[in-house]
Amino acid sequence: MELSSKIAMLYDKDSSAAYKSLQELEMISNTEDTLYPYFDEFLDMLGNGKYLIRVRGFRLLCKQAKWDTENKIDREIDTVLQAVDDEKPTAVRQKLKALEDVSRYKKALRGKIKNKALSINDLPFKDTMHSLIQKDVQSLLQVMENE
Repeated sequence: MELSSKIAMLYDKDSSAAYKSLQELEMISNTEDTLYPYFDEFLDMLGNGKYLIRVRGFRLLCKQAKWDTENKIDREIDTVLQAVDDEKPTAVRQKLKALEDVSRYKKALRGKIKNKALSINDLPFKDTMHSLIQKDVQSLLQVMENE
């Protein structure tokens, strides 16, 4: 399946097929820059009405940090970090994890990422999510500190 078809699968109603496509695209992004030209599409996905599509776009956008020779993430960092504030706690958690890629390859953005992580408001979520989100924040901060 070609890349454009895999990206189209990210919008599929079959969540398991969409998730499989996401995983394949993330694997590709780990080793090559062939998805970097789709950066703007991933950025557009951040505003989608469906949280799963927002998360998929966020995760793939963050994977492009390794290949971001045009500094697109640097220019869009405020939009990217604003997207961390999601109504779904599972989305917040996945986005915090995905930011590890940005912090790894975009050290100049670590200050903004750290500020965002420390300002996460987990109060709207169920009590059971508070400690999990805070654990994710600490994990992200630990990655930034150790690399």
